[in-house]
Amino acid sequence: MSDLLTERTAARPNPRQEEAAKARAASPGRDRAVAVARGAAGLVALALVWELAPRIGLVDAYSIPPLHVVLQEWWSMVLDGELWRHVSASLQRSVIGFALAIVIAIPLGAAIAWYRPVREFFTPSLELFRNTAALAILPVFILLLGLGETSKIAIVLYACFFPILLSTIAGVSSVDPQLLRSARVLGLSPVATFRKVAFPAAVLTIFTGIRISGAAAILVLIAAEMIGADAGLGFLINYAQFNFLIPKMYAAILTTSLIGVAVNYGLVALERRFSRWRAL
Repeated sequence: MSDLLTERTAARPNPRQEEAAKARAASPGRDRAVAVARGAAGLVALALVWELAPRIGLVDAYSIPPLHVVLQEWWSMVLDGELWRHVSASLQRSVIGFALAIVIAIPLGAAIAWYRPVREFFTPSLELFRNTAALAILPVFILLLGLGETSKIAIVLYACFFPILLSTIAGVSSVDPQLLRSARVLGLSPVATFRKVAFPAAVLTIFTGIRISGAAAILVLIAAEMIGADAGLGFLINYAQFNFLIPKMYAAILTTSLIGVAVNYGLVALERRFSRWRAL
């Protein structure tokens, strides 16, 4: 059984050895298939524990119903359209807040990292706000913007803004100085240097913040929807809990988890697309 130490210290074959391995039918696709199979086995094991634990009395079957009961309720909500109504409401709020965070945070983070006066002007204020939890100022957003859609979008924007901002600052600030010197020797202007050298080199770091924000967009919104909403997954979870509709509550939680996983994998795929040049 391999461990982290073995994985990190194992000798890596050179390109010629990799070609020889392929000739011996040791395809990298086989390793990926094994990894996928192990991951699927882990999910199946989790599903079995969820199904069997309530049945054999390890947990209270009322508090944690068997998985098949939750899935039946989930499918029932899919058929009558109830689930989609709440999912669409949550996705709309999350996407708007998340997109606004990207549009605002990336240019601001790049300017802070690229221009010293901008950095000196914004850093104290940003340090103050980034250390304030999003949910801690949710009452402020509600007081200022009301209980409607605006306050929920604003809290998502706030939660997503700082991970993207900080990752952009870190990515642009950590660009290899040799690349910047080469751009100067080639006569590129500061704007062209940023556009053609600094920003592409920072893309992977920026996407780290975007992926963190993608998860935060869902998690923070769920909490916000539990206050003063009439639709959304957070509202559905809260409503089901207070009305003792336990399978419905778990179905909504499971849907939230699936959306989070889908968002993460979508952002990973997008990251690979934007960073394909690194493999060249």
